Amino acid sequence: MGPASQMPLTVGVPREIKPEEHRVAITPDGVRELLHVGAEVLIESGAGADSSIPDDDYRRAGATIVTDAAEVWERAQLVCKVKEPLAPEFAHFRPGLVLFTYLHLAAYPKVAEALVEHRVTGIGYETVQLADGSLPLLAPMSEVAGRMSVQVGAHFLERHNGGRGVLLGGAPGVQPARVVVLGAGNVGWNAAWMAAGLEAEVHLLDKSIDKLRHVDQIQMGRITTLASNRGMVERTVAEADLVIGAVLVPGGRAPTVVSEEMVRSMKPGAVIIDIAIDQGGCVETSHETTHADPVFERHGVVHYAVGNMPGAVPHTSTHALTNATLPYLAELARLGPAEAVGRDPALAHGVNTAGGHVVNPAVTEALSATPFDLHAALSQP
Repeated sequence: MGPASQMPLTVGVPREIKPEEHRVAITPDGVRELLHVGAEVLIESGAGADSSIPDDDYRRAGATIVTDAAEVWERAQLVCKVKEPLAPEFAHFRPGLVLFTYLHLAAYPKVAEALVEHRVTGIGYETVQLADGSLPLLAPMSEVAGRMSVQVGAHFLERHNGGRGVLLGGAPGVQPARVVVLGAGNVGWNAAWMAAGLEAEVHLLDKSIDKLRHVDQIQMGRITTLASNRGMVERTVAEADLVIGAVLVPGGRAPTVVSEEMVRSMKPGAVIIDIAIDQGGCVETSHETTHADPVFERHGVVHYAVGNMPGAVPHTSTHALTNATLPYLAELARLGPAEAVGRDPALAHGVNTAGGHVVNPAVTEALSATPFDLHAALSQP
């Protein structure tokens, strides 16, 4: 169906119901963009409250505020969320509904079953992939988590919070804190940059010399770049005040880079931030924590391993996420999923389920599902 005959889809944004999830799937500016392509936008009352975006801001942008979540799901043809739907939301699924959100179906097979059973077109932010292999809708949250890790680390290095009592930037005549960042991807690079901005002594480790070369050219010596191997990790971790674990493998479990023996070697009151915890963690002594109870102590070292770090700064996170998702959302609303996916290979990677089938190859493999052609699934009624 071409764009001339395709009426724009009605977009619905319900309030997130997952515990500790304070983000919302659209901003008022996003609403204006959707109205510009001819889409009607329905937003559940209070959806933006935790992100410091009141209903009136959405009203002024042209959205219709709906008091009941069920009405948003019922009237919308395209539902845009932040987190995967929870079991109570499955009741709203129906054939032909388009759902655009973080899905992570390999981790949530029950969600996949419900999407397939109800023939929902499920498009996951985390599998939208550009030709160079990058994941544009994961990148902004990686950047937020990396930047946030430094202020979290600074907080827990304070003595009354269990740390060594070290100021990241030191003071005139006093040694600054030594910060070790493991991994120079989006997360680690942003963490290192923030730590250097606070005048800490920063060591950034990665196996890719090209990534380190890039950082070195930009930072011109403010960040020490080191080739990562077991010996280098052992030495730098032992001397660190703050270790930030940012070793992430797209779609897979994070490798364990910091062993329990390395943690034992650290200074009493040192701090570890394991940002990879939502993929299993890259520190052997880590286990997932929450914003309500974020840290624990092992071998005298403070561990912070909150699985949803950007959830603590939802105003920033919401704007960063929706800046990235909006162009894709606008095309889905304007053209419908079949036409939008046909025009954009990156968005095609994003489609996880359609027409009662799992259609993303990586997700199919993870769920041991039967492979099915994406475009054939989208063309089914």
